[in-house]
Amino acid sequence: MDPLLTKLLPADPRRRRVTVLLGVGAAAIVLAVSVAVAAVGADGSVVRVTAAPRSVVPSPAPSTLLVQVAGAVRHPGVVTVPEGSRALDAIAAAGGTTGSADESQVNLAARVADGQLLLVPTRGAASTRSSAGPPAGAAGPVSLNAATEQQLETLPRIGPATAQRILAWRSAHGGFAKVTDLLQVGGIGPKTLAGLQGLVVP
Repeated sequence: MDPLLTKLLPADPRRRRVTVLLGVGAAAIVLAVSVAVAAVGADGSVVRVTAAPRSVVPSPAPSTLLVQVAGAVRHPGVVTVPEGSRALDAIAAAGGTTGSADESQVNLAARVADGQLLLVPTRGAASTRSSAGPPAGAAGPVSLNAATEQQLETLPRIGPATAQRILAWRSAHGGFAKVTDLLQVGGIGPKTLAGLQGLVVP
């Protein structure tokens, strides 16, 4: 240790330790004052040092779908539902079904698509549905070789799992040559095929 420091420090080790700690604290204060002084401009004005603001990345707005709900619902018309919604969500957005609705004729679990027409028939109209042309949600017969999973799910008795099997068979075999090829898709039997007559084309 420097002889000069030895003379200045107290002989008692405890007091010497306290003196050293006080010296360190004083040095820290001097350094802080020096930084504060450095923040003063040449003309005597105080220069404020502020932290750069964080850039806030806005969360992407969820996509929405416009679906026209018609038939036996309380408030028929165009409703807005989040992307990925099911038919039951669109019907709920239209106020729910009326007492005369025949929900057994609607695939409530089917995903809805933007611009879709979702028709909820009344009881007693089931026998006329197949002769009325395309199913609810389609502008014409559904093409088995061009339909999306969501469009296939609008068909009667076609849920998400069956729609995926149809797409898988189409991809594996290069498409459907005729509607009866559906019988080769797992989960589709003669009864389901009969309900699709007039509603689908290859």
